Amino acid sequence: MSEFDQTVATLGTRGTPATGLTISRGDRAVLRRLAAEVAELAARPIEQEKRELWYRHNALEATRPVIFCDPENSWNEIIPPSALECEGELARMWELHLRREVFWGRQMGDDRVVAPTFDAPHVYTQKDWGMAGAKIGGQDGGSYVWDAPLKRYEDMDRLRFPEITVDYEATERAAALAHDTLGDLLTVRLKTAWWWTLGMTWTLVDIRGLEQVMLDMFDHPDELHRLMAFLRDGHLAMLDFLEANGLFSLNNDGAYVGSGGFGWTHELPQPDFDGRVRTCDMWGFAESQETVGVSPSMFADFVFQYQLPILQRFGLNCYGCCEPVDKRWRVIEQIPNLRRVSISPWANKAEMAERLGGRYIYSMKPNPAELAWDSFDEERIRAGLRRDLATTRGCRVEVIMKDNHTIRNDPQRVIRWVRIAREEAERV
Repeated sequence: MSEFDQTVATLGTRGTPATGLTISRGDRAVLRRLAAEVAELAARPIEQEKRELWYRHNALEATRPVIFCDPENSWNEIIPPSALECEGELARMWELHLRREVFWGRQMGDDRVVAPTFDAPHVYTQKDWGMAGAKIGGQDGGSYVWDAPLKRYEDMDRLRFPEITVDYEATERAAALAHDTLGDLLTVRLKTAWWWTLGMTWTLVDIRGLEQVMLDMFDHPDELHRLMAFLRDGHLAMLDFLEANGLFSLNNDGAYVGSGGFGWTHELPQPDFDGRVRTCDMWGFAESQETVGVSPSMFADFVFQYQLPILQRFGLNCYGCCEPVDKRWRVIEQIPNLRRVSISPWANKAEMAERLGGRYIYSMKPNPAELAWDSFDEERIRAGLRRDLATTRGCRVEVIMKDNHTIRNDPQRVIRWVRIAREEAERV
């Protein structure tokens, strides 16, 4: 998930003080103009056609490969801060969201549905796990290292489950502000993305350090198991809290699920759904990119057995991101209700095509470097897509371009990539 997506997921929440929930008259005019354009785009017949395509695709029906492009960290090269007209911090975040919707609808050309909705998340704070590492470097988006805080397992008693505290008064004011500003143009929904991944190894590495975790598998296996059990229980407690307090929203719509793709499905919520959303009514997602160098057996022992109780709670599941899953597929395929599997550029694509067939969604991730090189090599891109789509003939394929950090300040690159991908998808 890109930094921007994480920001939008908590729009007006952790990073925005409740006292900053205001929109000026000038900013309101800008936002309403953009919202009207989004509403116009969402009303086009093609949006319903794309929606139906995703429904069929997620139901494992045979369709043409579905195309989705999210520039992620390259959005600032498509819509730079200088292009924003609003002045207030919250208004600028809303404006950026609306401008992205317009770009998707007017120019991108992929299969993402432009919907007539605007999501206003909860205003909340969330404590950490009781320890926080010191980040070293990272200025201007550069690389960084961090000083992991759990130096000795004897200090594990300092860890705690993260606590979510919802500011209901501020949440109501934020939702009312969105309704007042945009509600007659778009359907404003109270809807929060509380996490991106439930994989836990990102958190594990933050707390203990990547190299140390690898050593712990040999030197301190019992202690590592105890730490993973603690992280599992903390994630389960979070799910319990959100479910018990009615804070979940369905993600069986245009919600981004997994590491690419959308949630459109008629299989969720469950038949006994009474309006109160449970985990069994939702898509779940986990991955473990940080353990890419770990053997399948050690992955199963130290990671997967702790992920499984979390994923068992969900009605449909996605698994994987950038890590190649072919070597650990025999472990991953144990996930109940598994539907979407990420096939990264580093996976054995032919092997996974045979294993997934028409039984799972083959979430193909082309190499994002194709959009970052000095020159945009259309023939190379076309040849690669043609080869991979031929390999996956008979699979339920979605082609997801993501994880972009630069498109060399050329928005046409994503537009041209989508055009090529669509042409090759229609060939097969």
